[in-house]
Amino acid sequence: MRIFITGSDGQVARSLREAAARDQALVVAFGARPDVDLARPSSIGPAIAAFGPDLVINPAAYTAVDKAEAEPDLAFAVNRDGAGAVAAAAAACGAPVIQISTDYVFDGAKAEPYVESDSVAPQGVYGRSKLEGEQAVAEANPRHVILRTAWVYAPFGANFVRTMLRLAAERDSLRVVDDQVGCPTYAPDIAEAILAISRRIVGDGWRDDFAGLTHLAGPDAVSWCGFARQIVAGGAARGGRLVPVEAITTADFPTPARRPANSRLSTQRLAERFGVASPSLSTSLDHCLDRLIGPPLSDRRST
Repeated sequence: MRIFITGSDGQVARSLREAAARDQALVVAFGARPDVDLARPSSIGPAIAAFGPDLVINPAAYTAVDKAEAEPDLAFAVNRDGAGAVAAAAAACGAPVIQISTDYVFDGAKAEPYVESDSVAPQGVYGRSKLEGEQAVAEANPRHVILRTAWVYAPFGANFVRTMLRLAAERDSLRVVDDQVGCPTYAPDIAEAILAISRRIVGDGWRDDFAGLTHLAGPDAVSWCGFARQIVAGGAARGGRLVPVEAITTADFPTPARRPANSRLSTQRLAERFGVASPSLSTSLDHCLDRLIGPPLSDRRST
């Protein structure tokens, strides 16, 4: 199976590289800047056509949520126009496309987890650009799977887990927002799910009911504060500092971009259509911390 993947250094793209390397049946090409740049749509089609993929995956994106408020043109150029160009290039090769999107297409006002059919109402430039990217992908390639994910973290890149570990090492206490709830999602879990979906699409053949929106997120919901407490506790179990984490409100920590208060995503369609389920938050966070720091001290003493 031949897969073309946009980007190379992002959390999901890097996780895809690691996961693909473990499967000798995959032939993978990565299109990354400066040669393939979603901000330059003309660079996309020739690279994809030259590789001749069975399937294209687009995890590349403009993801600086707050910075996007000051750079809307760039955010839309990458997340809408670039995504549409990737989907069109895949269609020209007769290949389906898997597009990665975000929980930020929702306003967060719903009390329950969001399902794919819920109304969208992004609150910032990033969310709007990703929503228009979804629409551009769907228009450009009828064989599309759009995967909305949330609260992505990994052992590499800029993410909440690494930030909390750094701050816990530097400060005597942390203050973290407690009135935003979501589903932390481990990038290597996302990669494994994407490849499982890819094998299903290419191996079994395309089915029309694959097309459209599917939520791909961790199964456990938590606030940012609750997530931070788990991270700090996990770090302390591995020899780091155990510092208190104080719960604050969104109003106590204003940001240029508004975040949804509820980012929980239902993954029922993911299980029903593709037979995919993600590990628990505790399992995936432990895997992440093991890679960042090492196993818990108790495990080291017992070996």
